[in-house]
Amino acid sequence: MKVCPVLALCVTLFCLGCSSEAADGRSTITDAEIKAVSETLYSLDSNKASASQLITDTQALVSNSQTNSQADLSSQPLFRYLDEKTLFSRPTYAALLNLLDNYHRMTGTSESFSSQQQAEQDTFLKETISNTKLGTELFTFLHSKGVYASEKEFIQDLKMMWFGLYSRNNNKQDSSGFEHVFAGEIKGGKVSGFHNWIQFYLLEKKGQLNYYSHSFDGAWTNYPDVLGMQFMWDGYFKQVGSAMIGSSPEFDLAIYSLCYIARPGKQCRLSLGGKELKIQTYTWDNSSYGNGKKFVASAYPVTP
Repeated sequence: MKVCPVLALCVTLFCLGCSSEAADGRSTITDAEIKAVSETLYSLDSNKASASQLITDTQALVSNSQTNSQADLSSQPLFRYLDEKTLFSRPTYAALLNLLDNYHRMTGTSESFSSQQQAEQDTFLKETISNTKLGTELFTFLHSKGVYASEKEFIQDLKMMWFGLYSRNNNKQDSSGFEHVFAGEIKGGKVSGFHNWIQFYLLEKKGQLNYYSHSFDGAWTNYPDVLGMQFMWDGYFKQVGSAMIGSSPEFDLAIYSLCYIARPGKQCRLSLGGKELKIQTYTWDNSSYGNGKKFVASAYPVTP
C-alpha cells in the first residue's frame, strides 16, 4: 500500500491519506454548482408555506450584544397563524411530526427506538427524498458528481448521518444529527441545536416555549425566510436559534444534507431566489459509521 506523495493527486482508494471526499467526487463539487442546485431546490419547494398559510409576528429586534440578556421583549407568540389542516396533512410534514416526539431532550439520557420509531425514520426519508421532486433533484445532482452510485445508497447514508446515535454526554448514546437540528436538546443548562420552525411552532402552541426576540431577519419577503431568535424552552434559554421559516421538511433536510455532504464542517454558500444564504455544518468527530464516515453534529443558517 503506497503513500500519496506530497502535492500529488489522490488517484487510488488504496493510497494512504487519500480522503473519501476525493474518492467519491465530493471534492469536485464547486461553489457555483452548490449555488445552482440550491436555486433549483428552492424553486422545487412546492410544499413550503404560503403567506396566507403562515403568519408570523417577529416583534422585538435586538442587537447582537443584547442576545444574551434573557429579556422577554415580545408580548405575543412568534407564530400568529398556521394552516395546520393543509400543511400537516401533507406526507412530508406528517412524517416529520411523527419523529419529533421520539426523543429525550436532555443529553446524558440514552435514546432507543422501537421498531415503529425506526420505521418512522424510513418513512421520513422516503417521503422527503424519494417521493418529492426536490429530493430526487438532490440525489440526481449528487449521483452526477459520483458521490452516490444509487438512490438506495444515498438513503442509507442519510439515515446513518442523520439518525445514527452518538454520545454528547455521560457516555450515553444520547444524540443524533436529527435530534440536535430538528428537535433540539438541552446540554449544560441551555438549549443546544434546535433549528426547525415546525418544532418551534408546536412547542410554542403547547405553551412550552416563550419567544423573546429576534436578532436577524433574512432578506426574503416570502417563505422560506430566515430568523435568528432568542427564546426560553421550558426553563432553558437559547441565545441565538437560527432557522429557516416556512420551508418544507424536505427543503430543510435537502439543504442541510447538500451542505453537509459537499462542505462538511464548513460554511456553505447557497443562493435562494437570488439572495445568498450561508449554512454552517459541523461533523461529529468522536465516533463514526461505515468506513470512517462522520455523523451530523449540527447544521443551521448563519445569522450574522
